[in-house]
Amino acid sequence: METITVVGKNVTEAADKALEELGIKKDNAHIEVLNEPSQGFLGLLGSKQAEVRVTVKKQPLDFMQDFLVDLLKMMGLKGEVDAYVKEDSILCLDIMGPDMGVLIGKRGQTLSSLQYILNIVLHREFQKMEGRLLVDVEGYRSRRENTLQRLAANLAEKVVATRKAVVLEPMSPQDRRIIHTTLQENPAVTTYSEGEESNRKVVITLK
Repeated sequence: METITVVGKNVTEAADKALEELGIKKDNAHIEVLNEPSQGFLGLLGSKQAEVRVTVKKQPLDFMQDFLVDLLKMMGLKGEVDAYVKEDSILCLDIMGPDMGVLIGKRGQTLSSLQYILNIVLHREFQKMEGRLLVDVEGYRSRRENTLQRLAANLAEKVVATRKAVVLEPMSPQDRRIIHTTLQENPAVTTYSEGEESNRKVVITLK
């Protein structure tokens, strides 16, 4: 657990400074008062500042895992949450359990919304957190990624054969990123996105 010691004019100021430095909220901190402030002789000589030791109760991954478990209970869903760290320090939560399709939604739209909300919570509770959180349900994202990679490869071949651009259906930013990444090394085609965010589409065209 991360711990720092901070001084201030009073306990509240010292604690607030520590929370700001750690980038966490008070409910995720254990605050121990090491020294109360004292004014000293005549309010001048020997005066001391307040000193506190603040320890982070839960690190980001543990905090978000517990938060999601509680959220599932509130939704009446019985599931377990596997938490791990992916490459590039990406935090991952994988939900497993019966009847979890409701969390995925059409083309993963509900799952994307859940992930968006949890990322807001993550950066609200850990203000200095620079990474992001990926949420999956029963490995759905992996299956979806494989499907989109095959789709991208097949459509690229179609573009080359017909010499006509192909416009895909509207997709989430994450799905569009998969298409772009899959074809970025393709020597024959290039990709770009067009349209407003809620209706944004990937276009595959000849280079």
